[in-house]
Amino acid sequence: MGRRRAADRIVEPVDTGLAELVPDPDRAGSWTLLLDGAPQSHVDLTDPTHLEFEYVRRLAAAIDLVAPAGAPLRVLHLGGGALTLPRYVAATRPGSTQRVCELDGALVELVRRALPWRADARLKVRVGDARAVLAASRDASYDVVVADVFAGARTPARLTSVEYAAEASRVLHPAGWYLANIADGPPLRYARGQVATVRSVLPRACLVSDAAVLRGRRYGNLVLLAGRQEPPVAALTRRAAGDWFPGRVLAGAELDRFTGGAAVVHDGEAIDSTPPPPGIFSVRR
Repeated sequence: MGRRRAADRIVEPVDTGLAELVPDPDRAGSWTLLLDGAPQSHVDLTDPTHLEFEYVRRLAAAIDLVAPAGAPLRVLHLGGGALTLPRYVAATRPGSTQRVCELDGALVELVRRALPWRADARLKVRVGDARAVLAASRDASYDVVVADVFAGARTPARLTSVEYAAEASRVLHPAGWYLANIADGPPLRYARGQVATVRSVLPRACLVSDAAVLRGRRYGNLVLLAGRQEPPVAALTRRAAGDWFPGRVLAGAELDRFTGGAAVVHDGEAIDSTPPPPGIFSVRR
């Protein structure tokens, strides 16, 4: 199948499916990346600090709060998409060293060509498997690891286990942080298992999401922040409450109740994340 254009929309096959780059009718220079119909990224080429998706704003808020404003960080991004968060970190924390790992080489080339990022020798984008990249990384080599890996609309099983989480923990500086975008819906069995799994190796954690998602009323994104020290719960709560779409933060006893005794997931029983309900993304197209 060849490349097609309808108006300014770009539709192109990549290694993991069919990619679409759709211009944002409300923001000049902004685009949404979809893969097999599921929204993956939104980028504003003129303002990398504009974050359209609420879960990305929550990831960014966590990164803003885990270190002094503007201080450079060493960040490993597992999952690249259109590089929304790496562009944000480069703009808000100049001098940061970032490595982006994306499995889909054709997608990387499409984004590089159609939505180029600003030249920065400290921002390296590499094609590879997230688990293999972790295994090859040195101990304590990153301040932040961001996991936002989806094959279509599901996180692959190999990135949901305690063995994977232990590798992510190993490459983090002792004062570092693990951030994950978790997508789930009622009854939140997958999300509860992920929180239990990550906390078994990085015990200090909090979870940020929409109240309806946290209560198991609808499918959505939950952002997990975990490390070896107490997360900035109060500041993150203020940021989440003041968002365009206000969110809640669970920590301490509330997070314990949310997890509800869920079992730690091991490689042998790991499964892909919960698929989204049919038609959930149709309104965004």
